[in-house]
Amino acid sequence: MPLTHFDTKGDAHMVDVSDKEVTARVAVAEGHITMAAETFDIISQGKAKKGDVLSVARLAGIMGAKKTPELIPLCHPLPITKVAVELSLDPDLPGVRIQGTVKTTGQTGVEMEALTAVSTAALTVYDMAKAVDKAMQIGGIRVVLKDGGKSGRYEA
Repeated sequence: MPLTHFDTKGDAHMVDVSDKEVTARVAVAEGHITMAAETFDIISQGKAKKGDVLSVARLAGIMGAKKTPELIPLCHPLPITKVAVELSLDPDLPGVRIQGTVKTTGQTGVEMEALTAVSTAALTVYDMAKAVDKAMQIGGIRVVLKDGGKSGRYEA
């Protein structure tokens, strides 16, 4: 299957979705950030100097989803109808697991918005805790569910 963001000459372009059907669409992405046990304890006990890490990261993830077309050059601006970002402490990592869900009714999907929500939330956790742990690692960011549109349902 050819890449849709290139025209017949090989130049990057925004995909024309004007003939696509308007359907309900949803995408869910996930990722995580691992950290030292001491950093995990600081975050889980609410003792980070910059404040409540998970609450700030949740808001940043929501904002990131809404700003996706400003960050990713060929993304369409979409009327997002829902963004939910869930962050959960996982002592087995140790770190934070992040899930972003984005919904719209439109002519193209919201996978990029869900991925941006997770990425932005993870980057915010890093920013808020980097003073005590510069070795944190962000990873596992991927789409786990996409539904709606011509291509139908995808589940990882």
